[in-house]
Amino acid sequence: MRFTGHLDLHRTWERTFRRAGLPIAYSQGFHPQPRINLAAALPLGFTSECELADVWLETEVPVEKVKESLDTAVPPGLIVTGVEIINQHAPTLQTQVVASEYFVTLLDSTQDLDKRIESIIGSADLHRERRGKDYDLRPLILDMHRLPDDEEGRSRISMKLAAEPGATGRPEEVLGQMDITPEAAKVHRKRIIFGVQGEGQSRAGT
Repeated sequence: MRFTGHLDLHRTWERTFRRAGLPIAYSQGFHPQPRINLAAALPLGFTSECELADVWLETEVPVEKVKESLDTAVPPGLIVTGVEIINQHAPTLQTQVVASEYFVTLLDSTQDLDKRIESIIGSADLHRERRGKDYDLRPLILDMHRLPDDEEGRSRISMKLAAEPGATGRPEEVLGQMDITPEAAKVHRKRIIFGVQGEGQSRAGT
């Protein structure tokens, strides 16, 4: 599933709700679309344990029934960890996201990793180019530190990166700044942080 793109994942959730027999709501107009909002697009190749989606249903269904139905319909690679009713007038998930935390596992041995991390954190600015435009990566890195090695002895890094509209930090860009190719790492999104709930808090999700 980590090689499923954002749009395909959106379609997967639509099919899952239909397969589960849940009355998913659709938008009006000539091209009705399922009313599903994902909190933040997960880049191709990343895994996650904290993804959230707002889904509208045509009729009220007990949350226990929704969870039970989805559990029988989700494809391999997706796990529904919880379902809850929210205020339909609440701000959309996308407008609430302020940051994401990632755990990065390096697949190859990396010399001077601590020094590379210190160089990133100690820099006043980190100018990079994305899609032909220059930008400063440093303000997008809210926190970064070394994690204990995994059970196979591979190095791991925690990155807390800004994820606001027009100001999104990307783990692969941070790795590139450290002279580490994205192909030499596995990136896992640990949590999504919502500013509307207070700094440092996050919601649990699928």
